[in-house]
Amino acid sequence: MAHGRTYSEQRYSPLSKINAENVKNLGMAWHYDLGDTRGIEATPIVVDGVMYVTGGWSKVFALDAKTGEEIWTYDPKMDKAWFVNMCCDAVNRGATAWEGKIYSGVGDGRLIAIDAATGELVWEVQTTPKDRPYSITGAPRVVDGKVIIGNGGSELGVRGFVTAYDANTGEQVWRFYTVPGNPNEPFENAIHEQTVKTWSGEWWTVGGGGTAWDSIAHDPELNLVYIGVGNGAPWNRMYRSNGTGDNLFLSSIVALNAETGEYVWHYQTTPGESWDYTATQHMILADMEFDGRMRKVIMQAPKNGFFYVIDRETGEFISAEKYTMATWATHVDPESGRPVEAPEARYEETGVPNFQFPHPLGGHNWHPMSYSPDTGLVYIPAQEIPIVYGHDSDYEYNSKGWNVGVRFELAASPDDPAVRAQLGAMVKGYITAWDPVTQTEKWRVQHPNMWNGGLLSTAGNLVFQGNAEGEFVAYTADSGERLWSSYAQTGVVAGPVTYTVDGEQYVAVAAGWGGSFAMVGGELAKRSKGSTARPRVLVYKLGGTHELPPEPTPEQMAVVTPIEQIGDEAMITEGLKQYMANCHMCHGDRAVSGSSVPDLRMMSEASWELFYPIVQGGLRHQQGMVGFGDRLNKDQIDSIYAYLVKRRNDLAAGID
Repeated sequence: MAHGRTYSEQRYSPLSKINAENVKNLGMAWHYDLGDTRGIEATPIVVDGVMYVTGGWSKVFALDAKTGEEIWTYDPKMDKAWFVNMCCDAVNRGATAWEGKIYSGVGDGRLIAIDAATGELVWEVQTTPKDRPYSITGAPRVVDGKVIIGNGGSELGVRGFVTAYDANTGEQVWRFYTVPGNPNEPFENAIHEQTVKTWSGEWWTVGGGGTAWDSIAHDPELNLVYIGVGNGAPWNRMYRSNGTGDNLFLSSIVALNAETGEYVWHYQTTPGESWDYTATQHMILADMEFDGRMRKVIMQAPKNGFFYVIDRETGEFISAEKYTMATWATHVDPESGRPVEAPEARYEETGVPNFQFPHPLGGHNWHPMSYSPDTGLVYIPAQEIPIVYGHDSDYEYNSKGWNVGVRFELAASPDDPAVRAQLGAMVKGYITAWDPVTQTEKWRVQHPNMWNGGLLSTAGNLVFQGNAEGEFVAYTADSGERLWSSYAQTGVVAGPVTYTVDGEQYVAVAAGWGGSFAMVGGELAKRSKGSTARPRVLVYKLGGTHELPPEPTPEQMAVVTPIEQIGDEAMITEGLKQYMANCHMCHGDRAVSGSSVPDLRMMSEASWELFYPIVQGGLRHQQGMVGFGDRLNKDQIDSIYAYLVKRRNDLAAGID
């Protein structure tokens, strides 16, 4: 019934009718097409035999959990022009339920309450100011009659906060800002009298960042709500805080009083964050023994590559070790709980570009992990991808674009295919079964690519995960043995669930390729076999015989003919810089689309002719492509055009 099943968000089910002995007999019970070729990141919830799931553009669906029959759908009619303010696809990670209502966030910052029986809107509230580029992609949580929701937008320049609303009326109960505001004005939260001392400069003009865009957990016995806080705005601390200070509460786990929203404790995973190393990743609560003593802990594998175990009563650091490749720091000091940074990691201080792990996509992103009390293991959808960070000496605040202070063109894949192949070989994705007590890996399942799905563990000694190759797979929880799989015809990145109706157990997952890696990854994302967006819900049971319709016959790729190159090498180089700074977030690295967003190398003749009305004037804003005329001048747009002509001609010459 709840996101992650319980407040502890362990994503473990005690159901065992489907188990390691009989999972080979699992077959599809039904499927439901969600429409809208956007990424699907939602975990379904099931209440009284009804499944509630969200799709692209924040639409909400109610389905009969036994048959898949549609009961109702609700379209919040999000303005697609707001898509420019969503860093990572028009996605939504799910709804939640409370006393006959379904609650969900909308990409444009609204929180909506829907009648669970009829699908009619009960109330809605605009949770964010509309004059700043906020968005919502995360699932709300309900705690004792209060709906809690965060927001996103740090990349574009906002100030993060989390708000609790009355579940019946939508009235605001409390709000907690994750970073201090203008110190010349009264602070909204008393704790910022202290946190402001960890900042410098005029961070509030851009916002400071710290958006809590995904993970929230709750301990009802301690009356604490835990929020995972995101990266800085800009990323580059030199521009955000004069290159100094821890900048609390960026990249932190923060514990709040669930009733009042008052600060209780915090632990910061990445002090002085400068790499988009968020701590918004899934948090799990558990009770386990350390050194002969039972501890109430909170566990997280944030983007920075270290797995953390923290005392959830006090915020005391217990342990941290690398769960994936991480070169930015050598280790976490066991006494202070602070990372020991590599000397070259601070690109903003050295002025020298640094090749580093992890990438801003993280050693683990939003894809939920799972903890099984049966095995004592945490199952992490881990990944490895490098990046070159470089200080952008030309950075200026852009009120209608990304604000990172990083030279994105350095992160673009090189033109040399041999070098691209070498870099591509470094990109990995896998399940790591992690022992949180010993901080060691017990087993691993290697995948062909990164950006694989969230995880579910069960009392049937099973772990379920979808992957980027379009498979939904069951493994043994104790050893990682692959037991069963089903082809989804699309990449599966969301987290699965299991439930019973009329005594029969089902396993379900919402499938559909998309999200940030699919959009920015270019050739790397496109190499996944599941890199076609076919959004749908897939539900399985023992003996199920339902089949998906045949895949459409692949369309023959249009013949791309060269067109006359404009501009010299300097103009094309500038075009790469401008493209990576303004366009690659949607259209992909080196203009190679790994998602459903148009591949600009294959634009139609009409699109080439209308390039300036589209890019400058926003001719196609209702398709999500707003105009950039207020942030790019004609020379900059000319350079992007020249770069895209080069990339088209590369493709025509057989160069991907």
